[in-house]
Amino acid sequence: MTTDRNVYGTELEPCSTDPETGYLRDGCCRDLEDDRGRHEVCAVMTDEFLEFSRRRGNDLVTPRPEFSFPGLEAGDRWCLCLARWLEAVEAGCGPSVVLEATNEAVLGEVDPDTLREHEYGR
Repeated sequence: MTTDRNVYGTELEPCSTDPETGYLRDGCCRDLEDDRGRHEVCAVMTDEFLEFSRRRGNDLVTPRPEFSFPGLEAGDRWCLCLARWLEAVEAGCGPSVVLEATNEAVLGEVDPDTLREHEYGR
């Protein structure tokens, strides 16, 4: 497996191991051909975003053990689908992003300034 890079072009850092995230549930927001949802954005959950996602038909709060999904709460880091994050940004509730753990593949669709505006800890 090649080494994934983050938006800075350096080695991709893990997003979260508790809860374990990523398409492969290995903690990383990898760019993978099989991942049609593109779980490449390492985002820090907020109550506002979780409610937004639930209203859009993707309940990220309720645990789904059959999918190895623990359910999320505000403060958790999670590899979000790129399209959902962009949708939330447009709606004004895009969660903050951990840039060191966000895959560089998103740069094909997201302006770096938009990422910096949503940088976690700013």
